[in-house]
Amino acid sequence: MLFAFWLGFGYRAVLVSLVVYGFLPVLKNTMTGLRAVDPRLVEAARGMGMSALSVLVRVELPLAVPVVLAGVRTALVLLVGTATLATFVDGGGLGLLITTGVNLNLERVLVFGSLLVAVLALAVDWAARVVEYLARPRGL
Repeated sequence: MLFAFWLGFGYRAVLVSLVVYGFLPVLKNTMTGLRAVDPRLVEAARGMGMSALSVLVRVELPLAVPVVLAGVRTALVLLVGTATLATFVDGGGLGLLITTGVNLNLERVLVFGSLLVAVLALAVDWAARVVEYLARPRGL
């Protein structure tokens, strides 16, 4: 949330911060997925006369899709939990319930807000898992 000092408080700072925060897991899993592709498959594709771009698009990326989508799913779940901190830079969100519960010593509001965040994280994980299953190339 350091972007709040640079971009000003509010929605825009929260959005930029969450995009930057979610970028690393996706990038790391993309690199890991591309490294995990069997070099013999890449060599065979190059031997068939495919260009480097064609090998990337037609061989390497389809084989790396499961690992890349696992990184996207991880980033989404992390962002749901981190988005609760948006309340501290005037970004709203479910963190408002949690901080209200803490500040006013209302345990029910605190627990309810925390449970909502947990249920939302589980729902996002489930939805991302379904998308991951549907986007996986056939035969993998």
